[in-house]
Formats: sequence, structure tokens, C-alpha cells
Amino acid sequence: MPSPAQDRLVAYRVEGRAARITLDSPHNRNALSTRLVQQLHDGLREATADPRVRVVVLDHTGGTFCAGADLAEASGGTPEEIATGRAQEMTTLLRALLECPRPVIGVIDGHVRAGGMGLVGACDLVLAGPKSTFGLTEARIGVAPAIISLTLLPKLTARAAGRFFLTGETFTAATAAEVGLITAAADSPEGLQTALDELVAALGKGSPQGLAASKALTTASILAGFDRDATRLTAESARLFTSPEAHEGMLAFLQKRSPSWAADTPED
Repeated sequence: MPSPAQDRLVAYRVEGRAARITLDSPHNRNALSTRLVQQLHDGLREATADPRVRVVVLDHTGGTFCAGADLAEASGGTPEEIATGRAQEMTTLLRALLECPRPVIGVIDGHVRAGGMGLVGACDLVLAGPKSTFGLTEARIGVAPAIISLTLLPKLTARAAGRFFLTGETFTAATAAEVGLITAAADSPEGLQTALDELVAALGKGSPQGLAASKALTTASILAGFDRDATRLTAESARLFTSPEAHEGMLAFLQKRSPSWAADTPED
């Protein structure tokens, strides 16, 4: 990777036919800071340019695959400009994963929340281990999974999307496999590695052209959704994140208390 070692938040290496891109910022749960996102883009470009590579493996260090946007990152501009910039950054990253001509395998054995769920949806294949949990908790803090719905809605069953978008419940890898979010759940780290080895071996038999063209067939409708809805969802995301309810929801989360709308049970 081009960044100095002390600035490295994403590790890159090639193992046989696979380029391994590792989210390596465990101190903030692999949050999607501008620097991490840029290094992830760098890894995808490097993998695409390498004639040895047939598949990209996206994994992580630490107990969290990705917790979403880095809300602590300082940026210039008004709150609306910052929120819009973050939404656009997320849209661009999801599109890069979908447009990558190499199949992308997500490998998870930890927690996935918020924008991390969008990354999972953008991967072509996803394997998850026993420590994995998934959750769309945005509604609980006054916002919605707007941008990441671009990759999640095409993968989840309609009933699962209706449930997990609204309730904010967390769910296991087994449930994620049942509702279409991931490809397979493993019951041990060894099983996760075995499943990955088998997928990499199978994909390694494909030609670069054959893999790229076959992947494009599976992502065409999702990319069409980007073109149709991304601008609207970017504006919606920015509006929600700068609203009074979102301010209260995020403040309550940081203060480890219930937000105002959940503090009391309404009377009959």
C-alpha cells in the first residue's frame, strides 16, 4: 500500500490467486474514516491491475468487521455539507466494490453495523464465523440505512429487510445466511478458513474475462439502482443525520442512556 506504515489502516497482500485486503483499524472498530476508505480504494485498484489476481478477499482484524462511518473524524464545512460528503463517500465505496472486475469475498468473524452492513451487501460472496453479529440500528438513533439500502435491499428477502430495518435487532451469521445477506455461516474459525479456501480455489479456475463478465451480470441491476436512487438517498441521509432527532439519538448513544422518545412508556 502507498501509505507509510504508521498511517496504514488497510493491509494488502497477494496470496496465490487472491488479493487480501484487511481492514486494520481495530482501535475504532474499523470505522470508515476518509483515510481508511481511500486505502480501501487503493487496494481494489491494485488488485484489479495485478494479472495474478482472480479474487479479492476483504477481511478484518479485531472483534468488529466494520462499525460504519467514523463519526469522531473532524471535517470542515457545515453539518449538512459534512453529512452529504460522508454519504457520497459511502456511495462511491459501495460502487467501487460492485464495479471491481474481480469477485469480492467478504470474510467476517466479528460485529457488523451501519456502513459495515453496506460493505457486506456489496460483496459478491460473504462468509461469516461464529463471532459474527449483524445489525441495522439506525432507526434507534433517529436515522435510517439510506445509502446502504442500495446494496442491502437487493440481497435481503423483503420480509427480513422489513424486520431488521425497523426493529434494529441484532442477528447471527446463521440468520444472515437464511435471509440472503451472506453466502454461508461457519461454526468455527477452522470451518471459516476451509470455506474460504474452497471458494478461492473454485474462483481461481476462472479466466479474468469470464469472471468479470459473469460478475457484471449479477451486479447490473444493483448498479442501475445506484444511478436511479443515489442522489435522492444522499440528500435523505444528510437530512436525517442533521435533524434534531438524530442529534438526540447520537448524543444518547454516546452518553449510554435512552433517547427521549424511548425514555418513557406512553400511557394508554
